[in-house]
Amino acid sequence: MGLTCFIFRFLRRPLIDTDPQGSLASWWNERTNEAPLFAKVEITKLKEHLEALATAGIKLAIIDTPPAVTEMIQQVVDNADLVLIPTRPSPHDLRAVGSTVEIAEKAGKKMIFVINGAAARARIAGEAAVALSQHGTVAPVMLHQRTDFASSMIDGRTVQEIDQKGKSSQEIKDLWKYVSTHLRKV
Repeated sequence: MGLTCFIFRFLRRPLIDTDPQGSLASWWNERTNEAPLFAKVEITKLKEHLEALATAGIKLAIIDTPPAVTEMIQQVVDNADLVLIPTRPSPHDLRAVGSTVEIAEKAGKKMIFVINGAAARARIAGEAAVALSQHGTVAPVMLHQRTDFASSMIDGRTVQEIDQKGKSSQEIKDLWKYVSTHLRKV
């Protein structure tokens, strides 16, 4: 998690992990809750798998990809309605995001940057948002670096399941509200 996510419009919401590291799949395997669903797909048959999910009544699928630009990311973007690009506020990450932006623009896809792992009150987070805004929409919600994000990965929970009233939970809730608004427009 924390890597580039691609969101598709397809009430159940399956997760798809295409990152060879398998962080999303590992997190899901630790869960005791059956939701969200997890769908295993072959990237070479992504379009067919997404069509099968849609036929099964799936309205939204969230796909986690590796951070490196690969042909796989091109295939995912080609099938996406909305591309979320989580970006850490660091010079290295800001430089690296350019290739993903090029892929999304070439495919004519709407993209939204999400500042992820921001340090509280750090000026660089605001500077990163300004820099990213030169290339597209930046979500007005920043996800800050907090231990509850890492803690939730241990046993397959979400930050909302750890502390519904916590700051991280509120950030995720606000981000989802913002992204949902954009999904309705697509």
